[in-house]
Amino acid sequence: MDIQEKSKQQIIKEKAAFLFRKKGYNATSMQDIAEAMDMKAASLYNHINSKKDILSSLLMNIAQEFSSGMQEILQASLTNIEKLNQLVSLHVSMTLKYSDSISLITGEWVHLEEPFLSDYKNLRDAYEKDFLSILKDCQQQGLINDAVNLNLSLYSILSTLHWLYSWYNKNDKMNRIELELQLKQILLKGILTK
Repeated sequence: MDIQEKSKQQIIKEKAAFLFRKKGYNATSMQDIAEAMDMKAASLYNHINSKKDILSSLLMNIAQEFSSGMQEILQASLTNIEKLNQLVSLHVSMTLKYSDSISLITGEWVHLEEPFLSDYKNLRDAYEKDFLSILKDCQQQGLINDAVNLNLSLYSILSTLHWLYSWYNKNDKMNRIELELQLKQILLKGILTK
């Protein structure tokens, strides 16, 4: 596939992601995507196979990038606190990079079909397991109070980070560095002993 064709596909995916975010996956039709591209719906099929293919591509790309980011953090020579900080930075980076398609991880993933649904859930579950493992290591090192429920902490941290796109959409004047600092303060200082 040539570069121009990839570029057209990428534009279609970006327009679709915007529509999925604004209207929801079910409420967005191929006609809506075609209109956003200023083309006829039939012409869209020269570049993509289906709406489900677009959703799969968007979500799998995000899941794989999160997974790769996690692996880089795990393999780096970092303290567990530094790993937690890097995970917050990863979420901020992904939110700013994929401001529309990242919104799909909060609910639209349920529309994935096999084998993508299982692949997506496996990547998500592995990511959460690794995140929880870092929290457990912190607690064992005395960096998180023993009374803190780590599963609840993980849920609270990830819920905030998953919905960050919604907040940032209305508050995009905050620069990335300040956003990361604020989130690290809010999300991590509450559970850390130091």
